[in-house]
Amino acid sequence: MIAVLLPPTLGEPTRLPGLADRLAEYGLTAVRPEVGGDEHPPHAARYVARASLEVNRLVAPDAPTALVAEGGAGPLLGAVGAAQRAAHRPVFGYVLVDAFLPQPGSPTRADVARSQSPEGADPATAALPGEPPGYRTEPLPTVSDWPDAPCGYLLTDPGLRHAARLAELRGWSVREAAPRDASAALAALLVELRGGS
Repeated sequence: MIAVLLPPTLGEPTRLPGLADRLAEYGLTAVRPEVGGDEHPPHAARYVARASLEVNRLVAPDAPTALVAEGGAGPLLGAVGAAQRAAHRPVFGYVLVDAFLPQPGSPTRADVARSQSPEGADPATAALPGEPPGYRTEPLPTVSDWPDAPCGYLLTDPGLRHAARLAELRGWSVREAAPRDASAALAALLVELRGGS
């Protein structure tokens, strides 16, 4: 089984740097694509295109593959999955790690943060230092038929508990783990999504 670990957007560092190395202990092959260039508009489309090209370059077309999106890559997971379908590369499952969920239509990142944050919470829609103009206000790619495979959510950041609850309400498998235990939790989640015991 291949786990494609899609990194956070804008070159943000992963919160779980040892995840890829430790997945091998559970019989999974982790692939971490190099995705860059999304600091220029159109940000989301660039990320989706670069991630999709990297998956095509790094993973055999017939390999059982799951897409795992961390952080800002979460809302783009459906679009990356659609690109894989267009390339005739089936995906057996999707996992979001400490991320907002993709949502229907063409929402902006600010819309996603507002709709998936607890009521009354400030979803921090203001630009962060170094964030390019328009990043949070551009419409995200529309994917009408997602998800096309089982989904899961891995929570290691308690600040995103509300997003994990939304995933649970969608009927997704949800696991919570400390960052040091994330590889075991992710491996179990992927086996479950694949239909294993």
